[in-house]
Amino acid sequence: MRTRRSRPRTVIGLGLTAIMLFPVYWMLNVSLTKDTDMRKSPPDLIPIHPTLVGYRAVLDQQLPYLGTSLLIGLGTVLLTLVIAAPAGYALAKLRPRGEGVLNFVLLIAQMIPAIIMAMGFYAIYLRFGFLNTVLGLIVADSTIAVPFAVLIFTAFMQGIPNELINAAKVDGASHLRTFWSIVLPVSRNAAVTVSLFAFLWAWSDFIFASSLDNGGGHRPITLGIYAYIGNNNQQWNSIMATAVVASIPATFLLVIAQRYVAAGVTAGAVKD
Repeated sequence: MRTRRSRPRTVIGLGLTAIMLFPVYWMLNVSLTKDTDMRKSPPDLIPIHPTLVGYRAVLDQQLPYLGTSLLIGLGTVLLTLVIAAPAGYALAKLRPRGEGVLNFVLLIAQMIPAIIMAMGFYAIYLRFGFLNTVLGLIVADSTIAVPFAVLIFTAFMQGIPNELINAAKVDGASHLRTFWSIVLPVSRNAAVTVSLFAFLWAWSDFIFASSLDNGGGHRPITLGIYAYIGNNNQQWNSIMATAVVASIPATFLLVIAQRYVAAGVTAGAVKD
């Protein structure tokens, strides 16, 4: 009886999953379809005459952009962890004055549109010569990731027993030693979650890239894809092939880190 009731739910779930995954399939389909075949009406649901021209264009033209995006993503992860982990520890265990105000400011920071922040960064970078630099994009992307990361670390570290902290104090450990040797290793799930989201935000960023590094020598992959789009010509085959290749690192990281992400995101949701 229970099996019969679950069948409609399974069918509905599979149908909704297919609808959500169809854009991914269409991206792969177009990446293997010739530009001339894309003009058919209606277009083919499967590539009748598959081609790898788009993927050859990726290897010939987009590898430098992929390398720049990888560098920016890893730099954003490192900077985010360096700032957010100690801040989360301070809010969770040291309880500084104005803790509530700081948490409120972090929430407000997440609501500020990226385009507004990009305008501010442009004025600052123009004055100090940081335009068209990888470091400038790393700093800009980190401003999106840090508020979220601090909240995740704070929620996770609040669940660490105070007995561990007190035992470290009894042994004569300083706050820095306690954080580095005890709190940070225990917070592995939160660190993986923060690292994944920071990398994905930096990897998929277009607003900061187009505002702060447009025309520079070190452009990320999002601008590499945008280069294929012109006023009179859209190279959909190359666009979708680049999108497929650019999706591989994000997909790989999500599959590898999904267990840690589930534990890190739900941290602090259940209290004893």
